[in-house]
Amino acid sequence: MTFDAALLNKLAGLSGIVLENEELERSKKHLSEIVDFVENINALDLEGIPASFNPLDSKLPMRDDVVESNPEIAKSILENAPSKEDNFFIVPKIIE
Repeated sequence: MTFDAALLNKLAGLSGIVLENEELERSKKHLSEIVDFVENINALDLEGIPASFNPLDSKLPMRDDVVESNPEIAKSILENAPSKEDNFFIVPKIIE
C-alpha cells in the first residue's frame, strides 16, 4: 500500500492533527514500513499452529462476595472531607 500526501492529509484531518511537509514525508516513510511489516506477517504460513491464547477458553477465577462493614474506615475517610453531614459527603448542587 502506498501513502500519498492526499491520504495522509485525510488521515491527519480525521485524527485532528496538522502535519507540516517534513512531517508528511517522515509519516509516509514510517507508515509504509509498518504496512510492509504487517504484510510480511500475513505472508507466513500459520496453518496447524495453535493460538497461544484464546479468551473463550479461559475462565476468570471466582471468589465469594463477602460484605464487610467497618465503620472506622468510613469515619477516617470522612475526616478528610471538606464538607460532611452525618455519614455523607456534602457536595455542591450541579443540576438545577
